[in-house]
Amino acid sequence: MKTLPIKISDETLRDGEQQVGIFFSLPTKHKLAHLIAQTGVSGFAIMPSVCEQESELAKTLISDGLTHLITASTMMGKEYIDQAKKYGVKRIILFHAVSDRLLFLRNPHVRLMSEYQDKTIDDDIPSHIINKIRQDALDVIVENLRYATQVAGLRVEFAAEDASRADFDFLVQCICSCGPYIEHFLLCDTVGVLSPEKSYIWINDLLQSTTGVELGVHYHNDIGLALENTLQSVIAGATTISGTFCGIGERAGNVALEQVLNGLRVRFGIEVEGINYDAVEVVTNYIEQMGIRPAHPYSQTAQSHQSGIHVNSLFRDPLSYAIFPHNDVNIVFGKWSGVSNFQYLFEKQLQNPQTRQKYEKMRAVIKSMATEQERYFTASEVLKLWKDGIFE
Repeated sequence: MKTLPIKISDETLRDGEQQVGIFFSLPTKHKLAHLIAQTGVSGFAIMPSVCEQESELAKTLISDGLTHLITASTMMGKEYIDQAKKYGVKRIILFHAVSDRLLFLRNPHVRLMSEYQDKTIDDDIPSHIINKIRQDALDVIVENLRYATQVAGLRVEFAAEDASRADFDFLVQCICSCGPYIEHFLLCDTVGVLSPEKSYIWINDLLQSTTGVELGVHYHNDIGLALENTLQSVIAGATTISGTFCGIGERAGNVALEQVLNGLRVRFGIEVEGINYDAVEVVTNYIEQMGIRPAHPYSQTAQSHQSGIHVNSLFRDPLSYAIFPHNDVNIVFGKWSGVSNFQYLFEKQLQNPQTRQKYEKMRAVIKSMATEQERYFTASEVLKLWKDGIFE
């Protein structure tokens, strides 16, 4: 059996818990972290800034001696980088969109231009605007990577959100610009649109067009192809695999790490160096015993969204995070939610706008209740709480 020296990066504790209906208590996350540590993965991601429970998890795991495995998922911004460092972590993963679709929605200058209000990248957007949003994004990314490495002294990975829908030449430019600061460049198929054939060609072409940068992949399973896409990317030369155990995660989930590991073993006669395959089975058994499964690809259940960052984009562009136009988007509310979730409910669905202050109050109350009750809330439950005056 051949061995392959690739890295396995776990997202079960972060991206996995963003699956609607999943809530890991602090003791459960603590146990999962230790079980995952036994598998030989290169690290696991958590997001300590999202709520008090997550920051407490970071402190506990650091005191347990797992600092070398922790990667803090961190938003762009010096204040967020400094905050991550204060938790005591040594490694972070910074993320930023790289597709024109998401960059157009999020560019602060474009959002202030009246002529582009209520428009998406599918409208007739001038090339100079496209060039500007790309350059603005690259400037922000490089500035933050430089700060995180040279000032904060952190080890850094970069996750290119929606890379599978990005312009190829711009993606190459991003990889080359980020190279001096990062351990690897993670290519995200954020909405799961890749096919196996395209995955192999895409990774191969990117490796041919860049030098000296390790490429990783983080694929979602919206159309049921995350496993095969990942295997083909590894065969093409990707050196890091990011996924979750049991394939849990937002919408139809992430690639299942145990399937990738065993797929490489059975189909290609390859074992991943340093992986304890018996320990992998312990982790998946533990998750399955809790009755946790990912939502099926194409299902209506897989069209539920809790992440505030995603809902913010869905509010203005339905294709930003929902690739099936025939399915209805379902917004739920929990500890991963933001102001946008409540804005989406009251403005887009109810046409009953509230003030920003009220949205922030709702978010704070729901985050607290979700953590205490270990659950998420539906739109009808949020409306009942609103009518009962809980958010006053």
